Amino acid sequence: MNKVVANADVALEGLEDNMTLMVGGFGLCGIPENSIAAMVRKGTKGLTCISNNAGVDDFGLGLLLQTKQIKKMISSYVGENAEFERQMLSGELEVELIPQGTLAERCRAGGAGIPAFFTPAGYGTEVAEGKEVREYNGKMHVLENWLRADFALVKAWKGDRFGNLVFKRTARNFNPMMAMAGRITVAEVEQLVEPGTLDPDEIHTPGIFVQRIFQGSNYEKRIEQRTVRKRS
Repeated sequence: MNKVVANADVALEGLEDNMTLMVGGFGLCGIPENSIAAMVRKGTKGLTCISNNAGVDDFGLGLLLQTKQIKKMISSYVGENAEFERQMLSGELEVELIPQGTLAERCRAGGAGIPAFFTPAGYGTEVAEGKEVREYNGKMHVLENWLRADFALVKAWKGDRFGNLVFKRTARNFNPMMAMAGRITVAEVEQLVEPGTLDPDEIHTPGIFVQRIFQGSNYEKRIEQRTVRKRS
C-alpha cells in the first residue's frame, strides 16, 4: 500500500521512448514541475503528450519542446508557446487540437472505462472530419474516443502514502481525470501526509488510481500571462 518513491527520477522508471503521456494542470497552474524536469534529464524522446496546454517557451512542457522530446501534442489551448507554434508550422511537431470540454471528457472517459461517447462540440468543423456523426434530439453529435496513457503525471496539493490526493482550486482542472486514465499514474505533491490525515470527504482522487507518489520541491508556480490594470 505504501506508494511513496524517493523522487521524480525514481517515479519515472519505465518511461520509454514513443510512449504516451498525460500531463495535468491548467495553464501553468497545477503542472507537475518536478516530473517535467526529470523527463528533461531522462531524455526520453518520441513522446505523445496529452495536455490542455503546451507550457510556455522556458517552462512547463515548453522545456520538453525545446529539447525535441515531444513528437505529438494532443491539446486544447496552446497559444502561449512560440516554440510550439514554430514546430507546428514547420511540420516538426504533430498536433491534434481538441475542444477543451471534449478533451476533458475524453480523459475522464478513459479513466471510467468508457471507450467512446457522442458530443455536439466540433460538428461541422475540421474536428469532425472522418468521425461518425449521429443526430440526438434534433442536434448533430460527433463520436469521440476515450484517451488513455502509458504514464499520467499529476501534481496535487496534498497526498498520503496510499496515493489519496487533494487538489487545490484551479489545479483540479484536468489533474483528477488524467490521474484515472494512466496505466502508471505518478503524483507529485506539495505536502505528503500520513494516512488518516486527509478528510475522506475532501479526497478528489482515491489512491487506487495512483501507483507512485513523491514529495515535490522548489515549485516556481509561475503565472502564464500576467495582466495588470493600467494606472491612471
